[in-house]
Order: sequence, then structure tokens, then C-alpha cells
Amino acid sequence: MRFMAIIKANPETEKEGFHPDPQMLQDMGKFNEELMKAGVVLAMDGLHPSSKGARVKFSGNSRIVVDGPFTETKELIAGFWILKVKSLEEAIEWVKRAPSGGPDDYEIEIRQIGEMEDFASILTEEEIQYKKAKRAELPNQTFNN
Repeated sequence: MRFMAIIKANPETEKEGFHPDPQMLQDMGKFNEELMKAGVVLAMDGLHPSSKGARVKFSGNSRIVVDGPFTETKELIAGFWILKVKSLEEAIEWVKRAPSGGPDDYEIEIRQIGEMEDFASILTEEEIQYKKAKRAELPNQTFNN
């Protein structure tokens, strides 16, 4: 099973030019090495503040682009890991081992990534295999077969 662990932004991470505390960066590097040695991390990265981003809002055929920054920091993403583990419980255990973000509160949300088999009730086996083959053509694509 694959899970995305979503590190939520906070007012500190949303500041222009934000850089984590050097000790936090070192602790996070050690944690990331643990994830890699255990073979459970497929991808990971941090994100720039929302002031450097944009949102595209859809309404029927209309597309409206809204430039950042975005005000609801509780709903913004500061970084992520893609974990390949056996269960949600295992993903939770790994995330609980992540270093603290320092004095500011932060939250990590864990969501299971959808697999083609999740659509078995609406797709044929042939359609599922075709979509898996197309995804396998993507560079660095790691996904369950």
C-alpha cells in the first residue's frame, strides 16, 4: 500500500524566505535516511511557501487563476513523503518517528494513495492493465502491480 504523508504548513513555514532551523534540518535528514534504509520511502520533498504558488479554480468551463499567498495555513502543504508500507498503522508509526518541527505546532496528514484495483467495480480488468501499463511508462514511476 502506498500512503502520502502530508506535512501541513504553519505561519512560520509560509514566511517568505523560510528556512528550517539547522538542527531540525539535520534531524529530518537523519529521519529521511532511516526511511530510505528501510526501503519505505518512494518520494519526498518540501515545498516553497504558497506566495510562490497559484491555484486554478474550476467552475464549469471557466478557469480562474488565483496567485498565492493563501491565507488558511492549516490547509496548506509544506512537504510530503510517499511511503510504501503494509498498512495505515505502519505509515502512522513511521510518521510518529518524524522529528518535531520545533516550537511551532504542525500536523502531518496521512492519506492512502488510490490504486487501479480501487476502480475494479467500474473498470474491466483489461482497462486496469492498460492504465497500469501507461503509468509504468512514466519516469521514476513506482506503483503496485
